[in-house]
Amino acid sequence: MSTSASDRAIITDSLGVGLATGAYGISFGALGTAAGLSVWQTCVMSLLMFTGASQFAFVGVVASGGSPITGAVTSVLLGGRNLFYGVSLARLLDVHGWRRPVTAQFVIDESTAMAVTRDSSHQARVAFYWTGISIFVLWNLFTFVGALAGTAIGDPRDFGLDAAVGAAFLALLWPRLDSALTRVVAIAGAAVALGLVPLTPAGIPIIVGGAVAVLVGLLLQRRSEGA
Repeated sequence: MSTSASDRAIITDSLGVGLATGAYGISFGALGTAAGLSVWQTCVMSLLMFTGASQFAFVGVVASGGSPITGAVTSVLLGGRNLFYGVSLARLLDVHGWRRPVTAQFVIDESTAMAVTRDSSHQARVAFYWTGISIFVLWNLFTFVGALAGTAIGDPRDFGLDAAVGAAFLALLWPRLDSALTRVVAIAGAAVALGLVPLTPAGIPIIVGGAVAVLVGLLLQRRSEGA
């Protein structure tokens, strides 16, 4: 069956997103091994977890002296947004049986964004799968490359790679600060997290700050709806 011009355009866009996002896996790979993970542990994390923000959060907590448990809790909180993505995608993708858990592995920010903006279910599926699978393949490939490089370069701070964790969070957050409500929520969460940095173990500030941001967001949303 031939591919239509609109499908080809979607595939081209999806592969572009896949390449740009997947290449960033090299930073995670380098940071993972620099934080004390082995090459295979770093690669398995990308293979099974496959959600960049959560992976960077875990590595960031461990690298700064926090416990793996705290890092795992932080990762789960950040990855929880994918559950809501899945709910919105269920109708568009319409998958059943064994395909459902397989498809769930590709539910990330980029694949969701590429799918929900389409005019039909067919286009949504094309965008979702081409984006999700291309990122998955390239992210894991570049994670392996970065992990090998990380074992060779030594301390990532000598090359500025330690800034990648903060840059990853900022890159994810910045496009979402498109309203007064989201900016207030972000500022509230950041203020709480910064205030807790000198008082609590590594990883705790981001957990508490995230919880406060959710609470503030819910309260402000209810107020705006009741006004």
